[in-house]
Amino acid sequence: MSKTTTIGLVVPHAEDKIPAEGHQMYPGQRFIPKGVGVRSLTPEGYAAAFDAIMPAAEHLTKQNVDAIMVIGTSLTFYRGPEAHDRLLEKLRATTGLPVSTMSQAILDGLKEVRAKRVAVTTAYTDVVNQRLKDLLTAGGYEVLSLEAFHILEFGGPSRMSESDIIDLGGKSVAKAPGADGVVISCGGLRTLGVHKPLEDRHGLPVVSSTPAAFWAAMRLVGESGHVAGHGRLLEQAAMPVH
Repeated sequence: MSKTTTIGLVVPHAEDKIPAEGHQMYPGQRFIPKGVGVRSLTPEGYAAAFDAIMPAAEHLTKQNVDAIMVIGTSLTFYRGPEAHDRLLEKLRATTGLPVSTMSQAILDGLKEVRAKRVAVTTAYTDVVNQRLKDLLTAGGYEVLSLEAFHILEFGGPSRMSESDIIDLGGKSVAKAPGADGVVISCGGLRTLGVHKPLEDRHGLPVVSSTPAAFWAAMRLVGESGHVAGHGRLLEQAAMPVH
């Protein structure tokens, strides 16, 4: 892995904090975070943070980063798929850098594992879940089932254990007999350790928010994103095409 690249992270926390899974997955990579302060997992809680994404990206550009990843799935999809696409377009045009979002990383991850019909698990309530369905449908994916923790509080998802996530994921898979992939959405859920158990149990590839975002971020700087032992997406990662 190259030690010479730096990836800027726009993070949903109020403080400039690197999600723990990033260093766990890619301990040699340099990340610089900039927080935008999501207040709750609701449209109202995202609004000010969404407006802070562009200034945060501009701040990171001045730190001489080589690429930018916007962490926060619901933060980037809650205004709908068209608003998400416009955000990405504006970020790329404004910074002149390779940029992606956690929402785009989920879509890219599903494409990588060739999943089209998905069983979904989220941290969110119904209004946010509907926006996630809109994103996946617009991306060409069919949502066969969706199970959720119905969490409103920003810090709430981090209190869900791996076994909580595996159990809810299993319920979603059970309701989607025709599924060829599993999506777990919410950057606050710790999911790196749930991929392998879920895949071993159900035989379906798992794509989840934070691992997919860091995988996609590494690909922005020309790395493969390969990580051993954490499920199909990270195991099979090939070098990106330039």
